[in-house]
Amino acid sequence: MNQTAPRTPLAPGLRMLIDFGPLAVFFLVNSYAPGLQIQRIMTATVAFMVAMAVAMGLSWWKARHISPMLWITGALVLVFGSLTLWFHDQTFIQIKPTIVYTMFAVILGYGLIARKPLLQMLLETAYPGLSAKGWRLLTINWTGFFVAMATLNEVMRQVLSWDQWVTFKTWAVIPLTLVFAMLNIPMLLKHGLQLDKPEDTPLPPEG
Repeated sequence: MNQTAPRTPLAPGLRMLIDFGPLAVFFLVNSYAPGLQIQRIMTATVAFMVAMAVAMGLSWWKARHISPMLWITGALVLVFGSLTLWFHDQTFIQIKPTIVYTMFAVILGYGLIARKPLLQMLLETAYPGLSAKGWRLLTINWTGFFVAMATLNEVMRQVLSWDQWVTFKTWAVIPLTLVFAMLNIPMLLKHGLQLDKPEDTPLPPEG
């Protein structure tokens, strides 16, 4: 008889590594790889794609599961990274966060309009005890966050140089995501969240 292997919840530190490790690799390779800027861009893009694949493999190894959001993000990294390498144009990797954030905003916005708990489906059992109202409020918050981040990325990629944009992507986006997650904790607790450590709640994808 076939049995599905049980899922093991990821430790918070490991989850952070999976979520943000590929971006850190991207930043480090771009900063220290030798060669002209276009060569560094290509090398950093390859490293980003490989690191994302490793992160997905690590998630499967440790939890026997890859979240829907990680699947979507990983697929888009592969697609836009490949376009960057093929055309030798960093625009594709720079618009990838905009596409990721916009896609999730549209998905969650549709769920709000259709009254379908799509965020709950994406996050599965990540918020035990959270009420239907709590899920709806969290969906509204995440939708707004994704719209804001998509807009911010578009502005930053237009006004910043490549190296400045990579720095922004690493040292501004991650703190903004962490702050957003922490600001949601009081609301989550008010609406039934049952976690020993509420600060360990899942983070939105980094894009």
